[in-house]
Amino acid sequence: MADQTPEATALKQTPLDTMHRDLGARMVPFAGYAMPVQYAAGIIAEHNQTRSQAALFDVSHMGQIRLHGNNAAKQLENLVPGNIDGLAPGRMRYTMLTTGTGTIIDDMMITREDDGLFVVVNASRFDADLPHLQANLGGGIEIEVLADRALVALQGPAAAAALGELAPDAAALPFMAGRQFDLDGIDALVNRCGYTGEDGFEISVAADDAEALARRLLNDDRVAPAGLGARDTLRLEAGLCLYGQDIDDTTTPIEAGLNWTVPKRRREEGGFPGAEVIVDQFTNGAARRLVGIKPDGRAPARTGTAISTPDGEAIGTITSGAFGPSVGGPVAMGYVSINNAEAGTALNLDVRGKALPATVTALPFAPHRYFKA
Repeated sequence: MADQTPEATALKQTPLDTMHRDLGARMVPFAGYAMPVQYAAGIIAEHNQTRSQAALFDVSHMGQIRLHGNNAAKQLENLVPGNIDGLAPGRMRYTMLTTGTGTIIDDMMITREDDGLFVVVNASRFDADLPHLQANLGGGIEIEVLADRALVALQGPAAAAALGELAPDAAALPFMAGRQFDLDGIDALVNRCGYTGEDGFEISVAADDAEALARRLLNDDRVAPAGLGARDTLRLEAGLCLYGQDIDDTTTPIEAGLNWTVPKRRREEGGFPGAEVIVDQFTNGAARRLVGIKPDGRAPARTGTAISTPDGEAIGTITSGAFGPSVGGPVAMGYVSINNAEAGTALNLDVRGKALPATVTALPFAPHRYFKA
């Protein structure tokens, strides 16, 4: 367990903090919170548990917001490139807040509710997102910060069966859909989504109910706790961007390979910040692109590693890199100039002063296994 230094005690705690420490988690600072990076089994075991059975992640540090008002979807659509107004009640969408130059303020998950939207944003960007929404949403929209709620992610091929023990109907929830369920007496908003590439659910509950729900799920032999370390290797293998590393306010959705988040209607109509830049890049291409990269050998290339061509021309930087347990070797993502972005392109990575050969690789590294009805 983490030492209770003044720095540690100043960190915010999630509603599951006591449980993490009871389970022997190694706690680290993350986005202003004390968060479990791993438990006794270790990151590789937690990663493999998620791929083979199911793991429970605490993501309560994420910001949860409700936008109340029948016009909330249309109003939010003025701030993002996604098709939010076209969402049916109970359906979800991934999108991002953009700047006037087309870069990304934050990425977010949005669920359409009968009278508004349920929005989940990154913890590190909450203090930027909230004033942005307050300043730019039109009148008649109430912004409710859900500070008294927890969020857990149940991920893996056994996730539906485990959650089905508490709410049998939850196992039939479509991918990218959400609704309220009674989970063995606990009221919860359950969304079928996640950031591991596996089938799974994100479950929002009142903070006071979080530990009871988490322990019930962990009592299932198919479920084990997992921390930030495994969450990072899982999302990297799945080719999923992490805000602050792979995307930020210097990158556009098109540079990040997120073209699919800008549908035809939004490209034609525009009306969102940075539309001119984003639509131009969609049509004509961007100067750089986020790509998958496989280094040769066993040594991972970490964030910030310089990327060059085999003849030494600097062409980009690694944004995320780690050993991929499911892949059996190192994997990475990084931005390279567009003429070096094709799968199969040979690269060199500057790893500890040595040129390590690598190859541009199609994403994802591990196949997505989301639920298909």
